[in-house]
Amino acid sequence: MLCAARAWTLPRGALKPCRHVLSRWPVASLSGSGAQPRPLPLSYNLLDGDAGRPAIVMLHGLLGSKTNFNSVAKALAQQTGRRVLTVDARNHGNSPHSPDMSYEAMSQDLQGLLPQLGLAPCVLVGHSMGGKTAMLLALQKPELVDRLVAVDISPVETTSVWDFRAYFAAMRAVDLPGQVPHSHARKLADEQLSSTVQDVAVRKFLLTNLVEADGRSVWRVNLDALDQHLDKIMAFPSQQDPYPGQTLFLIGGNSQFVLPNHHAEIRRLFPRAQLQTVPHAGHWVHADRPQDFLAAMRGFLA
Repeated sequence: MLCAARAWTLPRGALKPCRHVLSRWPVASLSGSGAQPRPLPLSYNLLDGDAGRPAIVMLHGLLGSKTNFNSVAKALAQQTGRRVLTVDARNHGNSPHSPDMSYEAMSQDLQGLLPQLGLAPCVLVGHSMGGKTAMLLALQKPELVDRLVAVDISPVETTSVWDFRAYFAAMRAVDLPGQVPHSHARKLADEQLSSTVQDVAVRKFLLTNLVEADGRSVWRVNLDALDQHLDKIMAFPSQQDPYPGQTLFLIGGNSQFVLPNHHAEIRRLFPRAQLQTVPHAGHWVHADRPQDFLAAMRGFLA
């Protein structure tokens, strides 16, 4: 469920960023036993656009952040004229940390944020883990979701091609000196990760989570919570009532995350679903084939 953004250029335009919430990863407590998960104040970027049309809201995957969508979010705002919101999930990016990493909790976070920003109903776009969050929110609160896009993920248990537990352990084991420039710390962390994470692209993606805080280089993701709840993240909560809105499942042609035996459950929960394959794209569809991703989004919104 990794997602990464590779650099590509975008012509300069008159895009105007709006509010941006930042936090230093405070730890939030769990709600009382049996209570609904307590929404957290998520970090987000909002690009301005036509308030008369549903905004596009983009949710990243496991170990990602809202910055994974920087290029395609700007392009979508420019090409569609809509507002585009990118959000850091709890325990990721600049959003608060919490011991709860369930999809129910992540759905609750958005149920609090979207009406607060006046962005409901929205076009909800989720990649991988973010796609499962988007699907659950649409199933639970269809009035908040005008249309739904799930990027290379299904509403079933995911069998990942990556060993996330090994990645978490390798990230925890990184040992960095206290007072070194961040660029040097990244190089040292890369060297220490290389024995476990041999894929250079995956290592670079993991290292997007190494940031400088208070003069030290630290992991901004909540590795303990992600590790503890990995089985839940790979699963999908059981649901009965289908989502009645238009839905697009955008599938990487070279990916194994959405399989033919998932189609029946997709059709059951999302009866108006379109399944579209993007040739030559892996799991990171929006990064591997950004122009094809944008074309698919424009077609779906037309």
